[in-house]
Amino acid sequence: QEHLVESGGGLVQPGGSLRLSCAASGFTLDIYAIGWFRQAPGKEREGVSCISASGNTTYYSDSVRGRFTIYRDNARNTVYLQMNSLKPEDSAVYSCVRSGGFWGRGTQVTVSS
Repeated sequence: QEHLVESGGGLVQPGGSLRLSCAASGFTLDIYAIGWFRQAPGKEREGVSCISASGNTTYYSDSVRGRFTIYRDNARNTVYLQMNSLKPEDSAVYSCVRSGGFWGRGTQVTVSS
């Protein structure tokens, strides 16, 4: 059975860092582009970042560019989202999705003092 499982979320103070993981099981991740999305209560889902299957091409939304870094470790079948200089407005449920529309369940990130 195929799964995408996010982890690494939690509570962090403004200015802090978190690293989110998107781990695949039941399939090989390295043939898929992977995206990270987030959704805060009462807001629409927002695309945050994505990475090509090769890892050579990445994209970041304006709101996170320069603070977040997406990368993949195909040997571990995992894509990561390193989030630095976190702001309260980054608080949301973060979910990963593979090309074709297969989603994980998400992990909560809360940035608060």
